[in-house]
Amino acid sequence: MNLQSKYSQLIKTEAKRLGFMSCGISKAQFLEEEAPRLEKWLKQNMNGEMRYMENHFDKRLDPTKLVEDSKSVVSLLLNYYPSETQNSDSFKLSKYAYGTDYHFVIKDKLKSLLHYIQEEIGEVHGRAFVDSAPVLDKTWAAKSGLGWIGKNSNLLSQKVGSFFFIAELIIDLELEYDTITTDHCGTCTACIDACPTQAIVEPYVVDGSKCISYFTIELKDNIPSEFKGKFDDWMFGCDVCQDVCPWNRFSKSHNEPLFNPHPELLLMSKKDWEEITEDTFRKVFKNSAVKRTKYAGLTRNIKFLKS
Repeated sequence: MNLQSKYSQLIKTEAKRLGFMSCGISKAQFLEEEAPRLEKWLKQNMNGEMRYMENHFDKRLDPTKLVEDSKSVVSLLLNYYPSETQNSDSFKLSKYAYGTDYHFVIKDKLKSLLHYIQEEIGEVHGRAFVDSAPVLDKTWAAKSGLGWIGKNSNLLSQKVGSFFFIAELIIDLELEYDTITTDHCGTCTACIDACPTQAIVEPYVVDGSKCISYFTIELKDNIPSEFKGKFDDWMFGCDVCQDVCPWNRFSKSHNEPLFNPHPELLLMSKKDWEEITEDTFRKVFKNSAVKRTKYAGLTRNIKFLKS
């Protein structure tokens, strides 16, 4: 076993110990195929008000511009599929937001992994990324053999479906690189057919500006009235294209205690949500990703669902 292979194995073993579901590694280089695709998507304004998607175009496509002298992108998946979901008489919350904000949970694990690499291997420089920097997470995870990008534009895996977070370490260490996996969507169009707002405009292309997650989390203005009655009771995020995906039959419950929801959350009915106070919001979503939309945003979404 050569050194690169040995180091790669070390990293993957430690990632597993830290609770990551899987780990794949790819060479840090310019994403040639992605460049025209991203450019076209932005030109068609599919990012809506998410103007930050237009920033750092070159960094999004080239990790060596984010981390000087970087050689490898270590992609990691962390399961968030819950063992229990909300009761049926409730406005819905995307499953990823049930527990503690994933940014905190994953950042800590990534720091531990980087620290471990430095202790075991020596002077390795790098940065940890969790969905908050210009990194094309899904593309890197697919390049690292962790799955393929499906027709709903999510990363899908034959073994575990798609209810997981994606994160990266970009480091200046040469490693053994994994190979890309094949697409297993076949002729299935379940996600396209089920999308309540027809946001999947063609296979593999999602118009972000039509997605329920965009309206309920990213959009700061009023939700356009043409979408009234089309939100299928989603008040924060949306899981429809994942819930209907046949590969998610293989989702297994996570075992990360921090992702367990506040006990009250699963019991709340529509009436409870309609009457939610700022105090209850703070208590139920103490360290949650739902804080991103704030109390005002969540109550706006609930009012829109009722109207």
